[in-house]
Amino acid sequence: MIRRRQRENARHAPVDPGGIRAGRDLLVSELRPRKAAFLRLLGWSVLEGTPALLSGALVAAALDQGFLAGRNSVGFVLLGVLGLAMLLRVAATYAMFPHLAAVVEPLRDALVRRVVGGALDAAVAGRRPGGTDPSAAVARLTEQVETCRNLTASLLRTLRQLAVTVVAALVGLAVLAPIVLPLVLIPLIPAAWLFVRLLGPLARRRRALVLADERIASDAGRVVGGLRDVVALGAQDRVVAELRVVIEAQAKAARALARASALRLLIVGIGGQLPLIILLLVAPRLLREGTLSPGEVAGAVLYLVKELSPALRALTATVGDWILELGVVAGRLAESGARPATEPEAPVLVPPSGVERPIRPPALSARDVTFSYGPYAAPVVQGLHLTVPERGHLAIVGPSGIGKSTLAALLAGLLTPQHGTVLLRGVPTTDLGEERLRREIAVVPQEAYVFAGTLRENLAYLQPAATDAELDRAVRLVGARDLTERIGGYDAELPDPTALSAGERQMLALARTFVSPARLVILDEATCHLDPGTEALAESAFAARPGALIVIAHRMDSARRADQILLMDGHLPTVGTHDELMARSTLYNDLIGHWSTTTRPRA
Repeated sequence: MIRRRQRENARHAPVDPGGIRAGRDLLVSELRPRKAAFLRLLGWSVLEGTPALLSGALVAAALDQGFLAGRNSVGFVLLGVLGLAMLLRVAATYAMFPHLAAVVEPLRDALVRRVVGGALDAAVAGRRPGGTDPSAAVARLTEQVETCRNLTASLLRTLRQLAVTVVAALVGLAVLAPIVLPLVLIPLIPAAWLFVRLLGPLARRRRALVLADERIASDAGRVVGGLRDVVALGAQDRVVAELRVVIEAQAKAARALARASALRLLIVGIGGQLPLIILLLVAPRLLREGTLSPGEVAGAVLYLVKELSPALRALTATVGDWILELGVVAGRLAESGARPATEPEAPVLVPPSGVERPIRPPALSARDVTFSYGPYAAPVVQGLHLTVPERGHLAIVGPSGIGKSTLAALLAGLLTPQHGTVLLRGVPTTDLGEERLRREIAVVPQEAYVFAGTLRENLAYLQPAATDAELDRAVRLVGARDLTERIGGYDAELPDPTALSAGERQMLALARTFVSPARLVILDEATCHLDPGTEALAESAFAARPGALIVIAHRMDSARRADQILLMDGHLPTVGTHDELMARSTLYNDLIGHWSTTTRPRA
């Protein structure tokens, strides 16, 4: 039943051949803000179309009223007017290019931002950009964005001119010889219909070729990256065979596109050549009956031969390819750069009135969590059971390199365990939307990130609506008030964040996190560059803050301040208080003793 419904939904779903609709929507949304430049382009386009509009009429007048009437001077004057119109087109074309650049160059910047933003979103969410290998993502950034920019520029320069030429030629023909216009439109309309009908199959084949190119880039990138291993294992023949399959698929897609493109010759024949043949066949009768003069016949032929037929040929031979390729490439960029819809948050079950409410779940819990970085690697975390209550304060300690930061990433939902479950207030982190996870959990790494901008922008980055009073409280509680005053206040610029010391950057990151809405804060050695007194002040501030606190301890004093301690020793993690671990863990005693005999202050 479910599969049948899915098939029915797929059958009735709107068809988007080759992703053209998505690409069109992307281009429209990015080009819409540049309406003024488009209007200026349109104005110059009208001037560019002047020769196409006047050519047939001026030649007809030059023949009928000039050369054939024995007034050669009149004929030359009229041809001179046509020459001036062509000079006007040259000037209009020259003046058009700055406005074309004003449309196209911002488009490239917007597409780069979209691709990079989509890749970053995918990385944060643990997905591959656009569901493909990173090499394909690089191909989109380095090739497809530039292709999209170049095609847009070419189409705006060429298609615009062709469209103006066709319209001007038809208008001129209608004014010069109205009786000829139906003879032109009768074959032209079917040719246009055939061209539109051909776009769908061409788009699908063009998209298949683009995807095949991406597959080659992806597979070849992996081979080049692992070439040493391929040679060491003697797998050259196997790799060559696998690449041959991909290359042959790309060649097959290219041949299919070429076959479909051959039908364009039929369009040129119907729309471009057939009207001329019809006109030449009926011209003697029209001349005998006096319906048309010799000049009018020559002018009508000129409209067809010089304006309409070349425009149609260019439209089908080159511009048609450009339109299809632009639609497909823009469609791929739209897919790869699309940001995922906000995931629904886990529902909160509210019991009916009169029913005893369940006990509130802990802030964070882990049930039999095991994680390793590969199927054959030793587990970094194994069989972890942990509960951090609301307002709880947990310190994680262990030798360097034992996996404390990995555990922090697991608890924050940045990594997914191979076995077991991590729950945030009773809900598995894998069931929570990425937006909710990042809103409720804040991880502060050892190397704090401060960006160029004002101090306010840095401190309020995770809580843009933060007031001055909230910022004042945060910087005071984490010990950053003197630093804030020395910088010059919240509106002072930080043009070069690297001018701040590592400890100063850590204080700003702590204040930023304190202001954030996160109810679970994980400090991953986030105070290692601070002196012990400032470290104690900051940890005490976060411990008193609503929510829960987890500290990856840089100094063992952090463990003494915690409600409970998680000791990692490479086997089953041990949880207990400071006194409990001192009584039963040799490793914990060693860590305490090592810290007591080393130089403790660190500026």
